[in-house]
Amino acid sequence: MIDLWYAPTPNGWKISIMLEECELPYKVIPLSLGAGDQFKPEFLAISPNNRMPAIVDHDVAGDPQSIFESGAILIYLAEKTGKFLSTDPKARWEALQWLFWQIGGFGPMAGQLSHFVNYAQGEHDYPLNRYANEYDRLLTVMNGWLEDREFLAGDYSIADMAIWPWLLPYRRFEQPLDHLPHVRRWHDTMKVRPACRRGVDVGKEERTFGKPMTDEAREVMFGQGKKAEE
Repeated sequence: MIDLWYAPTPNGWKISIMLEECELPYKVIPLSLGAGDQFKPEFLAISPNNRMPAIVDHDVAGDPQSIFESGAILIYLAEKTGKFLSTDPKARWEALQWLFWQIGGFGPMAGQLSHFVNYAQGEHDYPLNRYANEYDRLLTVMNGWLEDREFLAGDYSIADMAIWPWLLPYRRFEQPLDHLPHVRRWHDTMKVRPACRRGVDVGKEERTFGKPMTDEAREVMFGQGKKAEE
């Protein structure tokens, strides 16, 4: 059994999708980011950077294995199951390159764009334009790569699972896909995969995305937990 410390966000969806695709048994331990659950000692013991998701794998020899950081979790689960990360060096490195493209670029840009579209207060035209343009630039790069490929690394892989959750809310980010036909086709392929749908439905009743946020929750989420520590 795998414990999944989880909130229903794109980073969480990556892992719930992978667990569903691999048909691994798992138990969800929900985290309320607005309530500051990510700063509790029991979570910090397995995720010292206070970011979710994290997993604890009890199906190992010796002590349970804990893993934090979504990219590391995807690689761990791929190696544990022998699925969705090719052993062929060329295909493996294609998948890993796009995984780190998401971790280092697309995810952070999408996260910042979401913040300024949905949560920031006051005037913020410059950062909004900055992150919207970079989000679109990254999708244009991906669109060109997908012109002659069904998936990012040839076969379906952890790279697709990592990137799609950050594209899924594109309407919430106020970004069109009409000029990106290959990204649109890939998105439409991903969204009908049963495991992808099950993965994004995990914890859907707890989603706060797009809902009003209290001042206290805003301070916890965007003030690095100062309120939670008082």
